[in-house]
Amino acid sequence: MKQILAFGDSNTWGLIPGTWDRYPEHVRWTGILRKAFMLENFRIIEDGVVGRTTVFDDPARPLRMGIESISQYKDTKDLHAVILMLGTNDCKKNLRATPEQIGCGLEQCVERFEAFLPPEKILVVSPILLGQDVWKPEKDPAFDSISIETSTKLKDVYQAIAQKRGNAFLAASDYAQASPVDDEHLNAEGHERLAHALIQKIRSIILSAV
Repeated sequence: MKQILAFGDSNTWGLIPGTWDRYPEHVRWTGILRKAFMLENFRIIEDGVVGRTTVFDDPARPLRMGIESISQYKDTKDLHAVILMLGTNDCKKNLRATPEQIGCGLEQCVERFEAFLPPEKILVVSPILLGQDVWKPEKDPAFDSISIETSTKLKDVYQAIAQKRGNAFLAASDYAQASPVDDEHLNAEGHERLAHALIQKIRSIILSAV
């Protein structure tokens, strides 16, 4: 059975907005993908880590740099494709990374995956946008107004990287938005919308040369 890796942060893990709980499998976009591709002999590997960045070491949440977890998949049997969705945590105010620096981090992750996967089998997904009130004390004060602005620029930066490298690309923000509960995470409807967009993209591009 061929495998597709979903590699990301809390919006891949499936965190329920405003809680530390996780949506059940049938609600998470990864679970919806698993059900959709099961009959096509594909398995979805879920690797979402709360607080994961691309390459930045966040002192508040150490040991969560995505780039350091990629090599473990080098010898994964029948790994066919990767869905790579990171960048939200890179926008935190204590990191103060520019969109271009975040893009550089994302590209380094892509390079790691390209060491054992063809570029066209890597689907770069720019994350959903942070909501305008995400910085409030009752939501996530790890972000501020600059974080919000930075998140709006990742789509263009990521798309340019994917186009340059020959990767597939999808903007999550074109299909889903952050829940007003915390202005950061997908609600159930958002997971469903993103899942259906990814299913179409995967079938049209990623699986076209199975």
